[in-house]
Amino acid sequence: MRARCARALSMRCPFCRHKNNRVTDTRMSADGRNIRRRRMCTSCKRRFTTYEHLEEALPMVVKKDNRREPFERQKVIAGLRRACEKRPVPTETVEDVADRVERAVLDLGAKEVPSSVIGNFVMNELHKIDQIAYVRFASVYRSFKDIDEFMRELQDLIRKRQEPAHHEGRSRDRKSD
Repeated sequence: MRARCARALSMRCPFCRHKNNRVTDTRMSADGRNIRRRRMCTSCKRRFTTYEHLEEALPMVVKKDNRREPFERQKVIAGLRRACEKRPVPTETVEDVADRVERAVLDLGAKEVPSSVIGNFVMNELHKIDQIAYVRFASVYRSFKDIDEFMRELQDLIRKRQEPAHHEGRSRDRKSD
């Protein structure tokens, strides 16, 4: 029985489509919610990676026009990839951001979440990792009506970027007193 269950859970090789493979390495993510497995096909001997994550009851997303659809992590990843296109943002970072956004949505504990809340989670994460990607995402997400709205967003971004340096300068001045 045990061997049968293990075989049923085995992944097909993405290269030769053979059903038999063996796990060569297993690692759990830092938060303990995802498992990364390195596998080797017993037929073609090529290696590939699979990921496992706990499937939780995800909320419905309430769109701007009041339509409702299930939360889809892949849509978050697609938006992140578009925003980070041709930017020095590793794929792993995009996955990590998607994990944090999904976790934040789940932590709300709501059955329905406005798409604006999810968009804000994504924007906050992008702001930390790449400001060009942040502006790209914001321009699509916020649907700026004219160049003035876009410029206000850029000015806010510049102001926020300068604030930490301004506060550090004050801290150093106080220490020298």
